[in-house]
Amino acid sequence: MKTAGVVGLGVMGGSFAARLKELGYKVYGFDLNGQSLKTARKRGWIDEGFADFSQGISDCELILFCIYPSLLPKWIETWQNQFAPGTLLLEISGVKRAIMEPVHKMLRKDCELMSIHPMCGRESKGIDHADPEIFNQANFILIPDDSNTASSIVKVSSLAKDLGCKNISVLSPEEHDTMIAFLSQLTHVIAVTLMDTHENEHLVEYTGDSFRDLTRIASINEDMWSELFLLNKDYLLDEIRQFRETLDDFTEALENEDEQKMKSMMMLSTKRRKKFD
Repeated sequence: MKTAGVVGLGVMGGSFAARLKELGYKVYGFDLNGQSLKTARKRGWIDEGFADFSQGISDCELILFCIYPSLLPKWIETWQNQFAPGTLLLEISGVKRAIMEPVHKMLRKDCELMSIHPMCGRESKGIDHADPEIFNQANFILIPDDSNTASSIVKVSSLAKDLGCKNISVLSPEEHDTMIAFLSQLTHVIAVTLMDTHENEHLVEYTGDSFRDLTRIASINEDMWSELFLLNKDYLLDEIRQFRETLDDFTEALENEDEQKMKSMMMLSTKRRKKFD
């Protein structure tokens, strides 16, 4: 039986632990939050839980890091002396350029780190919102670099399929961060600013599905997302500027009562959105 360690038992860490347990792994959980460890044990998602990271790590062949990006380099620097030789490390942070290089520079040469990004996060935080079903039919991105072996890429691709993911893509760190700036970070910026535009305690009494759907992700983990935005500031600012230009185009069409222009923009959005259905 393979032994996997999951560092950080929040939404994603708890979900990974639960699915790996279903797949037959022996799972160790690592978290400073004793309640998270207790919950994971109670649900049968981990075999052992450790708040003292000097224990259990050396037994793991695979370690998944589900912690804030800013914490990862320090965690590895502090505890990598506990890794077993040949340990495969997977990190799931929402940005890659700012994380991969410093970690690779300090990592022991007999261990291997690969960046991944399962596109199935949740706006909630904490293990109470974890669910192994979130991987079902989710997109999965591999972000390898020159230090990653072909065999590990095959191994992690196979793991993604076992988790239940469907489309498995391979991107460079730059391609990943460009993509995530538009598909994820910009959408969160829009949802947050939309909710911050009007203060009206009665909105909930009037709203329909369109507003609920558009603002679902406005319920946000402010600590994590502000960190991700700053780590990907250059690409996110570029996407915000492009969005503002398109919004200005629509504003101008409305001001000028240019019905054809508005219809053209709507037809283009409908055409592009159909590709997601």
